[in-house]
Amino acid sequence: MTTTPWRDPALPVATRVDDLLSRMTLEEKTAQLYGVWVGAATDGDGVAPLQREMTADYDWDELITLGLGQLTRSFGTAPVAPALGARALARAQRRITAAGRFGIPAIAHEECLAGFTAWQATAYPVPLAWGAAFDPPLVEELGRRIGRDLRSVGVHQGLAPVLDVVRDPRWGRVEETIGEDPYLVGTIGTAYVRGLESAGIVATLKHFAGYASSAGARNLAPVRAGVREFADITLPPFEMALREGGARSVMAAYNDTDGVPASADPRLLTDLLRTDWNFEGTVVADYFGIGFLQTLHRVAGSEAEAAHLALAAGIDVELPTLKCYGRPLVAAVAAGTVPESLIDRAARRVLRQKCELGLLDEDWEPPREGPVDLDSAENRALARRLAEESVVLLDNPDGVLPLPPDTRVAVVGPRAADALAMLGCYSFPSHVLTHHPEVDPGISIPTVLESLRSELPDAKVTFAEGCDVTDPDTSGFEEAVARAAEADVCVAVLGDRAGLFGRGTSGEGCDVTDLALPGVQADLLERLLSTGVPVVLVLLTGRPYALGRWHGRLGAVVQAFFPGEEGGPAVAGVLSGRVNPSGRLPVSVPRVPGGQPWTYLQPPLGLAGEVSNLDPTPLYPFGHGRSYTDFAWDLVSPDTAGITTDGSHDVTVTVRNTGGRPGAEVVQLYLHDPVASVTRPDVRLIGYQRVELAPGESRRVTFHFHPDLSAFTDREGTRVVEPGALELRVAASSAEVRATVRLRLTGPVRRPGPDRVLRCGTEVE
Repeated sequence: MTTTPWRDPALPVATRVDDLLSRMTLEEKTAQLYGVWVGAATDGDGVAPLQREMTADYDWDELITLGLGQLTRSFGTAPVAPALGARALARAQRRITAAGRFGIPAIAHEECLAGFTAWQATAYPVPLAWGAAFDPPLVEELGRRIGRDLRSVGVHQGLAPVLDVVRDPRWGRVEETIGEDPYLVGTIGTAYVRGLESAGIVATLKHFAGYASSAGARNLAPVRAGVREFADITLPPFEMALREGGARSVMAAYNDTDGVPASADPRLLTDLLRTDWNFEGTVVADYFGIGFLQTLHRVAGSEAEAAHLALAAGIDVELPTLKCYGRPLVAAVAAGTVPESLIDRAARRVLRQKCELGLLDEDWEPPREGPVDLDSAENRALARRLAEESVVLLDNPDGVLPLPPDTRVAVVGPRAADALAMLGCYSFPSHVLTHHPEVDPGISIPTVLESLRSELPDAKVTFAEGCDVTDPDTSGFEEAVARAAEADVCVAVLGDRAGLFGRGTSGEGCDVTDLALPGVQADLLERLLSTGVPVVLVLLTGRPYALGRWHGRLGAVVQAFFPGEEGGPAVAGVLSGRVNPSGRLPVSVPRVPGGQPWTYLQPPLGLAGEVSNLDPTPLYPFGHGRSYTDFAWDLVSPDTAGITTDGSHDVTVTVRNTGGRPGAEVVQLYLHDPVASVTRPDVRLIGYQRVELAPGESRRVTFHFHPDLSAFTDREGTRVVEPGALELRVAASSAEVRATVRLRLTGPVRRPGPDRVLRCGTEVE
């Protein structure tokens, strides 16, 4: 039997795709370039703003006769049991393949920012907690496990990770990011990509690019970043995740940069991404991003013009619907205003990806029906481990923690007994179930209060809420103060409520004017401190908040960034001492609410000095975190050396656990460039290694430094390695230097190419 060439798996992918394209009509090719939001309603509110306005009307049965590029969030729009959802998705795919001439399935995509955003699926810690763990192998396992769950129910593409670098912590989506340092974001994000891709899921990098640099930290606000900030801070995580992680998709950002929307920028989506970085995957639009070129950016006068701009720039797939790439685009091509070659270019990329996924094979079938468990014991164990590693002990000056097993504890605060306090805005309960209040979360989420009672069964634990997260009502203060006054220690559990578009204090569209604790929580904390009882502050948040007002007055401070469904036991374990805290700050914690926006990547004039009366120095610096044990560091390698601009140098340090209990230290390597041709950050992270140590145990950590890691963008916009003096600082945080190695780079200025070294290799022995 002769197999049609495009169906033949023995032929090269390019040959198969070219054969298929040659057989398709304009309408059939265009149908591969859009998705359909199968869970979207056209009457009433939906998950996203403007969902009703931006969702096109269509007849499903008629539409699928042309084929279909993508199915949008069949699991992530409304609560559906996983097995039922898998069955419905399989049924939809069979209808699509039966209706079209070529029988090509759609790519099904879902959100997976902090786990599969589906009912009854594991809610893992948010990406900011991944950054706090400083543990790429663990995050890679997280990506792999999430990918397997997606794959098991017929999903092909995951819209994650977020590789935006925090530039202003007032931005609502800080919880979705990995941190304020591009090296941390790049290494952790790349690990997640490797895990997701290893499970056969197409990882989608977002948001490309500049989205987190919005003016005033407002969602979708214009970006006014300079050339060097864009090149040296915004772009490196994406480059690393593509080169080292193998991500097969990129999502164009909503923002404009210097007046050019990312979704209409061929220099970004074609010249840089494809020509310079050799990316061969697909570029997808952020939801409604192509339509926004007409309605919000106003650089297009019609849907057809918006489609032309996006397609020419390099966006291959319109998500989540067919508002612009549907009938308006077909009509524009037929009228001769849009070249059909642009359709062919995008369709070729989409079909190549479908071919690689096996969707063009004649024997393709959706997953077999059967039981589906998206919150397995293995998932929960991984969620627990990541949550435990991500909890940061900011301060414990008087040794109030760990809590004695038989103490009297007053647990106070609006986050103590609320399960949703553990979850970020892209968890299914926070993202979708707010529209379905009658539906239970579908997963077990122990609260801090419940977990602490389990953790300390011999303790007397009382509780008072005290106040709401945002409501100004203070009538609960008196009971909270009374409970605290009766206790040996008060645990104040404060923080954020995740939500979307103003329905929370953290999350997409939940930007803030300053970094003061939401609502009247700061006033509650003051009242609790007035009792004289030691107060342990536990923060469950999606961003850092200013804590300088209470510095030196608190018994201890514990920071957890939305630690997921197992976050309650993880936090309680730190409070009890069962867990020795090892998290490190992926973002700086400010001293005062208005002393920001600020991240640690500042040149000299961005630091405290005599030129301004405002001191932006953070209360707790990037990379900071305490432990219940002590560590001693000894530099092994020489503290001075000379190498060429294309040489290398090893930095070795011995770390020893000098305390009485097992613990983990995070050894960090920072670069300081004393003199450069443009201003440079005073210090920036270029390497790190998490090291687990038993009491008395020591390990040698070696960093393999390459001068490419000192490269930056010069005045001509070229990336260079300059000769001269450098300092490599081995440190416990960006401000806690343990040893310094002084290097001198010799030789000519060097321009590293596309194969430049992106990562500082490490060895532990």
